[in-house]
Amino acid sequence: MGFFNTKKIIKMDMNLSSVLTSFLIIASVTFAVKVLNWIWFSPKKLEKFLRKQGLNGNPYRLLVGDMNDLIGVVKSEQSKSIQLFDNLSSHIMPYFHQIIQKHGQNPFTWFGPSPRLIITDPHIIKEILTKPELFHKTLPDPIGETIAGGLLYLEDEKWTKHRKLINPAFHLQKLKVNSVIYVLFFVFGDVISKVGFGSSHEQGRRIFELQKEQVKLVLQLMQFFFIPGFRHIPTKSNIRMKSISKEIQSLLKGLINQRDREMERGEAINDDLLGILLESNIREIQEHGNKNMGMSIEDVIEECKLFYFAGSETTSSLLVWTMVMLSIHQDWQTRAREEVLQFFGKDEPTFDGLNRLKIVTMILHEVLRLYTPIPLIARSPIKKVKVGNLTLLVGVHVLLLIGLLHHDPKIWGEDVNEFKPERFSEGILNATKVQFSFIPFSSGPRICIGQHLAMIEVKMALAMILQKFSFELSPSYLHAPFSIITLQPKYGAPLLFHKF
Repeated sequence: MGFFNTKKIIKMDMNLSSVLTSFLIIASVTFAVKVLNWIWFSPKKLEKFLRKQGLNGNPYRLLVGDMNDLIGVVKSEQSKSIQLFDNLSSHIMPYFHQIIQKHGQNPFTWFGPSPRLIITDPHIIKEILTKPELFHKTLPDPIGETIAGGLLYLEDEKWTKHRKLINPAFHLQKLKVNSVIYVLFFVFGDVISKVGFGSSHEQGRRIFELQKEQVKLVLQLMQFFFIPGFRHIPTKSNIRMKSISKEIQSLLKGLINQRDREMERGEAINDDLLGILLESNIREIQEHGNKNMGMSIEDVIEECKLFYFAGSETTSSLLVWTMVMLSIHQDWQTRAREEVLQFFGKDEPTFDGLNRLKIVTMILHEVLRLYTPIPLIARSPIKKVKVGNLTLLVGVHVLLLIGLLHHDPKIWGEDVNEFKPERFSEGILNATKVQFSFIPFSSGPRICIGQHLAMIEVKMALAMILQKFSFELSPSYLHAPFSIITLQPKYGAPLLFHKF
């Protein structure tokens, strides 16, 4: 009997071993099929689909696609300086400019095994941006989400909830109070820190320093974006990126917890973005009697990261390029100063007065056209969809090249590279005959929630500078606009100021 039982056990063990072996074989084959589909069959299917529509691009290259070409062109171009009136689009977005020159309108390029369709047609861009229910943010973008987060990457119901809760913080009357009180000379880190959180200069400055370091790491990591899970590999850049992210979260969490304690003690709620956001969040939770109707502390942290990054990077970019352009075009600097002095004299500029500055507004719009802070927007269709004369499948992402749209001579004329604020003398709608061709803050339902704050801050800072100084470019200035997330001067913008 014992012998029989032993044989039975051995047979059962053999059966179990056979089952496990079969399971491992099936799992391995399934995994191999998925990998092959990801790196070969799916890209080739999408490439065939695109070419059938008459669209052109480089042939798909296994796994890496066009990433080596893109990185090579960017690295080669980023260190160069250009003449002030050279073709900006070929320098700001060199690889995409080359692809369009090579393959014509609406070409596609490969981010690893993923095709990206390049769009510069304003009508198609409008259709995509006004249909967020069909076109989501292109993911995965773990690097961008690590730096900014919040509304920038949310979709559907969660985006709607956050937008509703954040809207009160950007109400015009709130901006009217905060921006005029807090705009400081040239230090937008302090501006956002005060307008947004009422925090100390040191905390705000530290967050900005950390986010700027993250931006510099992006170029090192960009060539690996398409590899699933790459951000979890302990490379030097990934480790540093995570370390920075943790420190920023810790700083912001400290600010939020401090504000929560103040509110629990019944202290007056600060009339800044964080205070208004937390008040709006509490009100929403109380009205519905459900914590899930509000934002978690993690959600608030993500929105704060976005406040800091977008409020600093885009606003400082606009002011810096405005100062550069007015240094070159002294006639426009004089006209802007005369307008500011006409409205304010030497007194502190007022909110209402800022909105009446026509010449300054024209100048800012032209700078936004030439030096668009965010020159590229990425979207992905969530299902098969037709836009214009194009049909897109899931897996075909679109790159909306706002920077190239703003530099298209067919839309803006042969003087497209010239600084001519008079284009906007009759307002944005009359600046060109082609509608939807000027969208520096994106457009549609997901238009930048902070665009009015950005414009107010820059107008205030510029007005205060013009009241006290004239300025010109330093002889050491090198013109090198370069885009990593936002458009910045590669070698800075040294200026010479002359006090009145």
